[in-house]
Amino acid sequence: MLSDPFLQLPTPDSVQVVWFTEFAGDNHWVQWGHDLEHRTKATTQQLSRTREDEWSYTFKTYDQLSPRPIWRHQAVITGLTTGETLPYQVFSEEHQQIQHSEIFSLQPSPPAEKPLKILLTSDHQLMPMVAANIQQAIAVYGDFDAVFHAGDMVNVPDRASEWFDDRRGRSFFPVLQGRASVQLGNRIYHGGQILQSTPMFPCPGNHEVMGRNSQSKALHLQFKDARPQAIAEEEYFEQQDFSDQQYDPVQVNQWIQDHSFNFQTYREIFSLPPTPAPEKQYYAVSFGNIRLVSLMVTNVWRSAQQNLAVAGRYQESDQQLHEPENWGHGQHIFEPITPGSRQYEWLKEELGGEAFRQAKYKIVMFHHPPHSLGGNVTPPYTDPQPYEEYSPNGTMVHRRYHYPKGDDQIIKYLIPLLENAGVQLVFYGHSHLWNRFVSPRGTHFLETSNVGNSYGAHLADNPRSLPDFIDPSNDFPVGNPNGLSPVIPTIAPLLNDEGEALPYIASNKITVFSVLETNDDGAVVKSYYFDTIKDDSEVVLFDQFILRRDD
Repeated sequence: MLSDPFLQLPTPDSVQVVWFTEFAGDNHWVQWGHDLEHRTKATTQQLSRTREDEWSYTFKTYDQLSPRPIWRHQAVITGLTTGETLPYQVFSEEHQQIQHSEIFSLQPSPPAEKPLKILLTSDHQLMPMVAANIQQAIAVYGDFDAVFHAGDMVNVPDRASEWFDDRRGRSFFPVLQGRASVQLGNRIYHGGQILQSTPMFPCPGNHEVMGRNSQSKALHLQFKDARPQAIAEEEYFEQQDFSDQQYDPVQVNQWIQDHSFNFQTYREIFSLPPTPAPEKQYYAVSFGNIRLVSLMVTNVWRSAQQNLAVAGRYQESDQQLHEPENWGHGQHIFEPITPGSRQYEWLKEELGGEAFRQAKYKIVMFHHPPHSLGGNVTPPYTDPQPYEEYSPNGTMVHRRYHYPKGDDQIIKYLIPLLENAGVQLVFYGHSHLWNRFVSPRGTHFLETSNVGNSYGAHLADNPRSLPDFIDPSNDFPVGNPNGLSPVIPTIAPLLNDEGEALPYIASNKITVFSVLETNDDGAVVKSYYFDTIKDDSEVVLFDQFILRRDD
């Protein structure tokens, strides 16, 4: 088996059990109940895009891009009773040989009155400190009721080993199932046994998105090769002669995805709650007294560096100026969140719905930061505006991109919508640090993505890298460009060399995890740090804040 089983999509009387194998098998099932007396057959589907290449860290050597057949098995356990926890075990059979997991526990969605402990995490990406982070979270809490993951689970989503069995010992599922093996200093960390008995609710980050599909190009190059779907759509219709063939919208949609970007492996690995637009990756779900809204708010990541040999956030490579088919098109958005867009209109309907309005705690999760001291909060979250510069003889010398700050989709459209609906917590990641903010209307903004490594916080002593042709009043070199000041941790902030309290944690040896706790008295978000290198380090509670109740 490639993974232990994990839980998905709990309802008041059911839950899904999912696991993976490298063989199709003849029969797969779950035994469950007080004495494992019930048996539920699993359905099986082969993942369509999982591959390895010469850059994979596997125990088998690949000298070229190669398919890696992996099968996903899913059983829907029904007839459960709210509040009851039962043992379960999964089995996979091939040629009369049976493999089975250990015995774990499952349960349906919790009742509204149940106190909850929810791990808030993001940006794992096989980074060195993640196993230590998860292990210490389990050491403090013992177990969790759910995991909310704000995206960037792996680096290259079609590379199978990053999910299951990277030989460096820090793949996604092993870390969250207590089967990792990562040495930091004098200690070896194994992660934590969480997902086997705890449902995870994901949202996509930029690292869940693959670029143009290729049968030969290295996986990390395919990942980087994303471009807007509108460009691929225009190219498709320029190439086709519909007088000779019938128009097939399914075929057209697949062609456009293959020539722009796709979420195929992410969608095939996880079970997402149903929505009117299931192909769009956003959803809402009730869990206990929480209404969680998970949005598709992320864009392609491009380098901010000024090297003109690289297609970056602000310019195309000077080596490809005359190759439009190879342009990166700046840091383009995957799914808009503007009025009239499908996601925005769905969100408006969700925020006005009964399930959302009746929830005590209204939480919205997405990947891209609305407020941050990190590097990825710039440029503004809007469609890149191209402009070209030419020499006197008419030769293009630059194709550059501007991102008008006033058109930031998150700040201009999304945040007002969320605040007007009474959202108490907006949870996100992407910049690999911890910092938080509070709006004048009392909405909390938490970025707790310093779980594996950090790229720093950008204050006066560490400005963001911006090309000299960028207006600093539009793309801020320091601070949070969107107005709110960061909150100093309330309990035990880290100090700088002058003994001043820091409003962030951005470290490559200190890792941070955050937990949402709810009970009859209310809800509190607690953040802890842990030094992964010091032998005598202890877990330190350094910040907490209370969410207001809506009841």
